[in-house]
Amino acid sequence: MENKKEIKVTDIWNEEKHTGLKEFIQANSEKQTEERKLKNELLAVQYQIEDYIDGESVQTQLRILDFVKMYLKILNATQKKLAMLFEMKDSNLHKYLVGERKLNTTIVLKLSSFSHTPPRHWLRIQEKNELMAIEKEYQKVASYQKYDYRNLIA
Repeated sequence: MENKKEIKVTDIWNEEKHTGLKEFIQANSEKQTEERKLKNELLAVQYQIEDYIDGESVQTQLRILDFVKMYLKILNATQKKLAMLFEMKDSNLHKYLVGERKLNTTIVLKLSSFSHTPPRHWLRIQEKNELMAIEKEYQKVASYQKYDYRNLIA
């Protein structure tokens, strides 16, 4: 008979290996240039955008403004500076970012160029937020019962 030993999770992953990996990451992180660190932080925001638009259940609705603020914080810039870069008034840009105005092609392309993210990301954030608002309103089904097709044929 062959004596088979069961492999335990702790044989593969334990505190010693966790500490070693953490030290490895820290050592390599310290070797990175400032430009590489900046790119990593910007990429982290892009991943957050992707998680938001692809996620099924979202607890908190995030506006385009929330993601733009993440970028601005990393870049140590203001929304006013961004508006200047986009060649528009700050108040006008703000209306797009908070969802008072729908994004248009020009704004989407500017956001895309600014953040190095695909244009569809910005449109999908807007779309997801609109769908969330509709679904929230639809929860009040009773007030929409009068629009049921059966009321046409009754």
